[in-house]
Amino acid sequence: MKTWNFGIIGAGLIADFHAKAIFSLPNARLAGICGTNSEKVQKLAVKYNCKAYADCSQMLESPDIEVVTVATPSGAHMEPSISAAEHGKHVICEKPLEISLERIDRMIEAHHKAGTSLGGIFNFRFHDTLKYIKSAIDSGRFGRITCASVFVPWWRPESYYRGSWHGTMALDGGGAMMNQSIHMVDILQYLMGPVESLQAYSGTLAHEIEAEDTATCILRFKSGALGMIYGTTASFPGQFRRLEITGTKGTVIQVENSFKVWQFEDQSDYDKEILTKFGKVEGGGGVSDPAAIPFEPHALNIASFLNSLDNGKEFEISGTEARKAVEIVLGIYKAARSMRPVYFG
Repeated sequence: MKTWNFGIIGAGLIADFHAKAIFSLPNARLAGICGTNSEKVQKLAVKYNCKAYADCSQMLESPDIEVVTVATPSGAHMEPSISAAEHGKHVICEKPLEISLERIDRMIEAHHKAGTSLGGIFNFRFHDTLKYIKSAIDSGRFGRITCASVFVPWWRPESYYRGSWHGTMALDGGGAMMNQSIHMVDILQYLMGPVESLQAYSGTLAHEIEAEDTATCILRFKSGALGMIYGTTASFPGQFRRLEITGTKGTVIQVENSFKVWQFEDQSDYDKEILTKFGKVEGGGGVSDPAAIPFEPHALNIASFLNSLDNGKEFEISGTEARKAVEIVLGIYKAARSMRPVYFG
């Protein structure tokens, strides 16, 4: 098994999750880290026994680095991702891939030109429950799906935003929808396919930030099904995220990574086993404290990326795939500003 040498760009909270994830994988080695805060860089380098680089360019020039994880603020993903491509490094980038479609497209083009791979982090995709839902959809167990919705009623105190890039348009690109709820936006589009149109409202109701802390959206999928998206960081004390899919032959309600409802017209012992295995609601972290999320889903995400490199296949969350959730979020913002529906091509 090939061991891939990693470098991390960024030294904040999420960089530590990337480091833990890389450290846990048998075919990955954390070789270096760089960032704008030299004190944080040095601290992480000591913690994970890797090299602290003076800057991004120095690390990317190192032949010891093969894969780069980008863990900078969202609006600063493009520059290091493109630079990594120009140095022949593969990149797996924290969500969202970037804060505008133009910047994302430049990232995708740079890696296409370099022949390197660009992948995204959407770690919620890597829980076993999602595989069961996708299989049920693909095999037609829901009948005609009539509605699919996601809800992210999270809480962030004012201290989370104060003095931070969070909630700024320049570096966060938005608020509760772009930063926190985009995970579930990705899940929704992954399961349900392309969105035809949407209408939305947003507001900054509880925090002193540029971006929204609450947004709601109704949408129509190209399949004809309807749906809803609700995301907030203004719901004290924070509640579990939720996914609901219902159709003419079945309904599934997922709370965090557990099934509250798993019921189909053709119910079998197999379904009882699924409920037994995943019926207990357990928190996945993040509802009120971003530091409380587990690192294991990140490890699964990165492991899948390495598997795609090993086998010469396109990663399931390629740059093109990771772009889709950002396009929907930007559509929500556009609809909320204009007070008009947004249509997708």
